[in-house]
Amino acid sequence: MNLLCISASNIAHQSSENSTSYRICQIATDKFSANCNGEKSRIIELRHKVIQPCVGCGKCYESHRCVQSDDFNDIYDEIVCTDILLIVSPHYAPIPAKLAALLEKMEQITFLHWCKDNAWRSEVFGKPVGIISHGGGGARALKSYKRMVNDTIANALDTIQLKPVSLNSKWDTGISIPVKKAVFNKGSVFPSQEYDWELIADTVSNYLEAVREVFGR
Repeated sequence: MNLLCISASNIAHQSSENSTSYRICQIATDKFSANCNGEKSRIIELRHKVIQPCVGCGKCYESHRCVQSDDFNDIYDEIVCTDILLIVSPHYAPIPAKLAALLEKMEQITFLHWCKDNAWRSEVFGKPVGIISHGGGGARALKSYKRMVNDTIANALDTIQLKPVSLNSKWDTGISIPVKKAVFNKGSVFPSQEYDWELIADTVSNYLEAVREVFGR
């Protein structure tokens, strides 16, 4: 069983260790590797990739790949080959631009074939996907993050024929991570965000178990 974790943050100036999305991915891959024997886990950071928006040229119909973006093709190949996909996304407007571009390209590849043959199955059909969102707000903001981030991503995944994994009936499109405290510092336009990383590790671990169960069915 293999896990591919996508860190969807756009922030280019941070080190990986200071990226919340990357740190959540790291927790997930560490937990996954600790519970598996010989399986592989890998993190892709979209902020280092060049993924142009889909222009609707239709050339992906024959090749099932994009003629505009080699980075997209490399990521899509990895998604095709992995057993489990995990997407960790911050709340932007509502999701990061490169993640939106990644999803729309996969969606186009699937849609062009499905609209001609409703029985057609994509290369990623039924593959389980976990969705973890986060933002600058506390626990009260989680409902809005679910609606704007998790649900948005899950709707796209449904069209792509991937399978979003729920945690429970309330969190049916993944989970969301709150900040413990946000403090504005002098000299910076961004708040300094503090997280309860021990609680996050437990939350991610529980959700990963739900994702693994879906894969095993």
